[in-house]
Amino acid sequence: MGSLFEELEAHEVAARVRVEELEAEVAVLAGKLELARESLERLRIARETVADVLAEMTPEKSAAAVDAGQPAAGERLASAYAGGAERQVIGVLTVPNWQPGMASEVLPRAYRDILEVVADAPGPVRAKQIVPRIGLPAETGKIEGTRSKLKRLVEQGWLDEDIPGMFTPARRRMAASPNSR
Repeated sequence: MGSLFEELEAHEVAARVRVEELEAEVAVLAGKLELARESLERLRIARETVADVLAEMTPEKSAAAVDAGQPAAGERLASAYAGGAERQVIGVLTVPNWQPGMASEVLPRAYRDILEVVADAPGPVRAKQIVPRIGLPAETGKIEGTRSKLKRLVEQGWLDEDIPGMFTPARRRMAASPNSR
């Protein structure tokens, strides 16, 4: 009968080792869960803060700031977070709706570069033609990112897309700005 007790003891030791391994895994996962919760909380606070800032902004304030040669509210916010360094802001602050008298300087550098390439082109251009001209590698991800920016510029009135995938300077912008082509 001694061998049965030895066998049970061996199984008990193996089970104890497995329990200790699982407890260690649970401790690691608990740490990861805490980090994820902290990240979630920071994102929630950031979203609420941005919503508050946007709620305080009015088109008149932003237009007045642009007319006075000051950065728009979104650019001031980006500068504050970036410590004055140029920064691309993703979301509603990135590309404002075009309004008469609004210059491309209100846009982040990447969007201004895209507008410049489209304006200099002899005709409609595709995203894959723009990518190398703005200094990016002709990779699928860069082309799709540029296409997304082009679509955003169309939505906000900075460009036209009469033929799907073919972008031109906005006609109303051309009529309002003598320097546009």
